[in-house]
Amino acid sequence: MLSTAPTGAAAPTTVVIYSGGMDSFTVLHRAIKEGVNVHALSFDYGQRHRRELDTARQVCETLQIPHQVVDIRAIHSLIDNSALTNSAIDMPTGDYGADNLSTTVVPNRNMILLSLAIAKAVNIGAARVDYGAHGGDHILYPDCRPEFVEAMNHVAGIANFEPVALHAPYLRASKAEILREGLAMGLDYRHTWTCYEGRELACGQCGSCRERLAAFAANNSVDPLEYATDTSKVNS
Repeated sequence: MLSTAPTGAAAPTTVVIYSGGMDSFTVLHRAIKEGVNVHALSFDYGQRHRRELDTARQVCETLQIPHQVVDIRAIHSLIDNSALTNSAIDMPTGDYGADNLSTTVVPNRNMILLSLAIAKAVNIGAARVDYGAHGGDHILYPDCRPEFVEAMNHVAGIANFEPVALHAPYLRASKAEILREGLAMGLDYRHTWTCYEGRELACGQCGSCRERLAAFAANNSVDPLEYATDTSKVNS
């Protein structure tokens, strides 16, 4: 990880939606490297586990950047028809795709989280909100596609007296391309959590783990995380 956050009142400010996963970890450090003042924002919406949130908190403490975890578990009953928010729904395994991972879609999640992040941005005088939508999610998640991001960016520009720009730097990038940039920045991805399960070790079998492992393989790199299963043949 980068060791410090930039300081200085003259620098612009951004709110980074930071889940603790690979993509938002890279977005967070990209913003820090840009020289902006970063406020990290995480959400507890009753997700299946808290591993990502705990990881996000630890990273922000190390970086000494402002970090807020917003408790919105009151809306859980509105978004519980997903394997990511309901442990009674079996977690699918296999490679990323609409045919086998549709149960991991959380209804309207990014619109909810972006709306709250935009509110925080206005509240603290930040002109931007960063989030980690990327090209690999387009096949499955409508709220990570360019049309959605462009529409939300328009709304963020007119919803308040102070316009806020929505910044998704990896909107058309693959997971492997995001990782490549992060590795070039010297980031240590052991400080991230990607697995859909919240066990002691990553499962290596869920779609999120498999996509992560494929990204490392594409970069001829070894994932620093430990896995509960042999992952040597996952992407062979």
